[in-house]
Amino acid sequence: QVRLVESGGGLVQAGGSLRLSCAASGQTFSNYGMGWFRQAPGKEREFVGGISWSGAITHYADSVKGRFTISRDNAKNTMYLQMSSLRPEDTAVYYCARHYSGTHSSSDAGYGDWGQGTQVTVSS
Repeated sequence: QVRLVESGGGLVQAGGSLRLSCAASGQTFSNYGMGWFRQAPGKEREFVGGISWSGAITHYADSVKGRFTISRDNAKNTMYLQMSSLRPEDTAVYYCARHYSGTHSSSDAGYGDWGQGTQVTVSS
């Protein structure tokens, strides 16, 4: 099991930027692909993006492509989500998750451990 703790959320104006972090402890972080998901009030949790175990492969939801960037530092057991050009519709609780394998997927069924989430609020 991997324990995941997100940080970096907050309130930002539209057009602004935030960087979220996901710190991992427990099993070897570098063995696993990771993902970011988000859940807005009254909506289902949705995939934001994912990154392979090495960081070489990333994928993004169409809604964030070109604005968000996922990276990881395996030496620090940490994954990041750099968000720019934020929009009010990006407002949500953001979660990081550990994939069961070294890859990642857009379905939350592929993830075994989840963080507690961090709130991101984008004002218009």
